[in-house]
Amino acid sequence: MSSMDLEKLKMTGAGRAIAVLTSGGDAQGMNAAVRAVTRMGIYVGAKVYLIYEGYQGLVDGGDNIKLAHWHSVTNIIQQGGTVIGSARCKAFTTREGRLAAAFNLVKKGITNLCVCGGDGSLTGANLFRTEWSSLLEELVQKGRITDTMAKQHNHLNIVGLVGSIDNDFCGTDMTIGADSALHRIMEIIDAIMTTAQSHQRTFVLEVMGRHCGYLALVSALASGADWLFIPEAPPQEGWEDRMCARLEGVRHKNYCMYSQEIGFESRIKGSRLNIIIVAEGAVDIHGKPIPSTYVKDLVVKRLGYDTRVTVLGHVQRGGTPSAFDRILSSKLGVEAVIALMEASPTTPACAIGLSGNHPVRLPLMECVEMTKLVQTAMNEKRFDEAIKLRGGSFENNWNIYKLLAIQKPSQSKSNFSLAILNVGAPAAGMNAAARSAVRLALAHGHKVYAVQDGFQGLAKGEVFEMEWHSVAGWTGQGGSLLGTKRTLPNKHMEKIVETIAKFNISALLVIGGFEGYEGVLQLFEARSRYDELCIPMCVIPATISNNVPGTDFSLGADTAVNAAMEGCDKIKQSATGTKRRVFVVETMGGFCGYLATCTGIAVGADAAYIFEDPFNIHDLKTNVDHLTEKMKKDIQRGLVLRNEKCHENYTTDFIHKLYSSEGKGVFDCRVNVLGHLQQGGAPSPFDRNFGTKLGVRAVQWISERLTENFRQDRVFANSPETACVLGLNRKVIAFSPVTDLKAETDFEHRMPKVQWWFKLRPMLKMLAKYQTSFCEYVPGEIEHVTRRSISIDSGF
Repeated sequence: MSSMDLEKLKMTGAGRAIAVLTSGGDAQGMNAAVRAVTRMGIYVGAKVYLIYEGYQGLVDGGDNIKLAHWHSVTNIIQQGGTVIGSARCKAFTTREGRLAAAFNLVKKGITNLCVCGGDGSLTGANLFRTEWSSLLEELVQKGRITDTMAKQHNHLNIVGLVGSIDNDFCGTDMTIGADSALHRIMEIIDAIMTTAQSHQRTFVLEVMGRHCGYLALVSALASGADWLFIPEAPPQEGWEDRMCARLEGVRHKNYCMYSQEIGFESRIKGSRLNIIIVAEGAVDIHGKPIPSTYVKDLVVKRLGYDTRVTVLGHVQRGGTPSAFDRILSSKLGVEAVIALMEASPTTPACAIGLSGNHPVRLPLMECVEMTKLVQTAMNEKRFDEAIKLRGGSFENNWNIYKLLAIQKPSQSKSNFSLAILNVGAPAAGMNAAARSAVRLALAHGHKVYAVQDGFQGLAKGEVFEMEWHSVAGWTGQGGSLLGTKRTLPNKHMEKIVETIAKFNISALLVIGGFEGYEGVLQLFEARSRYDELCIPMCVIPATISNNVPGTDFSLGADTAVNAAMEGCDKIKQSATGTKRRVFVVETMGGFCGYLATCTGIAVGADAAYIFEDPFNIHDLKTNVDHLTEKMKKDIQRGLVLRNEKCHENYTTDFIHKLYSSEGKGVFDCRVNVLGHLQQGGAPSPFDRNFGTKLGVRAVQWISERLTENFRQDRVFANSPETACVLGLNRKVIAFSPVTDLKAETDFEHRMPKVQWWFKLRPMLKMLAKYQTSFCEYVPGEIEHVTRRSISIDSGF
């Protein structure tokens, strides 16, 4: 969208009225969506109304429909649930109820409705839109509105935002609330694992998912659970025998090739615990429910294990939204307003979904019909098709779970050996990637070496062989268990070559940040001097800075944003009840502003200073004046983020002193440096899942390259395509040769020259009430929902 288009949008918005409601089950992130819709609506000049208590409030009218102001949605982004309430409404399912709802909207002059809810809520909204003309005709006939009023409000525009923790809506990569629910589940699994380990217990965890196994599947993949039951893949006959045999560590003669029937760790080989995850809608092949209590009783009866059941229940809906859900909801809310402003009477109702990193407009009923097909396939016991209809990401998660669960060290050894090392600063998710890579490589018959302390350790020969159980329990651990250093190979090239020759290493898997990418580039460029370096090399990007070329996301970045967000939430909360206060918070990230920008959106920051968005003293003064005016009115707290290397002279201390001086008499100022807490902690569900998937994909790619380049009893791989960065580019997991990425890299500042997230900056500024240009904003495209479109794995 050009700046001229934005002016047109503002002209379109003037005099228009938008209403927003939340309906059905609540989901973390709904408040961020309400905030974004409200503020973007006001920004384009429209009146925005908040409808309280969902469709019930729309039917009842009165004080349930209130005009919103900018500050109506202040300080709600970090709150779970929905501050405007949600309710199941039987009245709206009737013609009489929808007639009352139409009357209430016309009275307020509202012809644009944004609904945040599940497929039932959005289907109801579409029916309401379809009936709108006839409802107005009936209101005119009954004398409740005039013919003139009916003509003035002759069309209702509908936009849906999908709020559902189950992530069960076809067409969008993620629904609002799903990531936060996974955070709650993983927190509980991590806690349970410690007590299970202590007492040698088996825990059966029941998670939500009456019709969709997404939460159970991803939490099983992210925790390395021993067993999984999901409604899309009922276990085959005799699963009880096989499950117990696997839990005990004995391979059953009727060993089945499904993941819910395979275990990762077994007590007979030293594991002190078992984790079984059951989706609440789990059934057997005949459609008979599999309760968590039945699974527990089975384990006790057959194996005599001390077994407990934990039903997570509504704790999965509660708590503060994750950073991902706050950012997702903000993006979708802004796009929803633009879609409403651009809608015409011929525009079909749409839902705003996520495709890769970008919001897209999805024909609402195409999504609903595709979602219904999943349940139809399950009812007809076409379970393979049901998994495909869930989408490429679900199917890939399922296949990787089966792959890791079914595999064991191969009895037949290959001629190849793989060395795995971490390079750069520690990042959450490194261990998850290493674990899946080690196990799949062993299953392929490769010898696997771990290298301590990165390229430095490789030069020193600090190499040791890995076995299957060497990586047990690694998925949920933060940091780098292999040890990591920032050392680059150039200064140690000959020693590195000696080690590769000594251990007959056939391939390298480097899990690390910018130094990992740069190091592999140096190794590639040294191939002309050393034949030993003519081996496949793969980089899995892992850094909290998210500054590795060739990928939109690096392992560790999601965990770091959540850590920074949680720190800022607590910092803001510390000022509750005190006089007006502004916090200046420094984030990490080197020269890359990803961490500061995403954290700024997630916490509702007033400003976020980054290197990529140059600023001067006049800009700083403008920001201070802007915040001062806000603090004189309704705002009690301000938050300003500064990336650690955003400016050589405008340091964190300088900005703190500037705000302190200029805000004197209006607010006081405090400074906080978040530091290394952004590198610590357990990995987020996304980083665990993403790391596991990248580790698997990397070993698959390396095994293919080894086979292709095996000549005369040795591997010789010297083409550019054999030294790659494995990354996620929008929705495609791709291998990019490091030589191709060289031209895209700013080596001085250690980051890509073009970064996708920079286009989020206008939204950050708009939500902080700056009159900013949206010339860089690209509105969502219409993306039809087909079997082909949903088959792509988004990485989530």
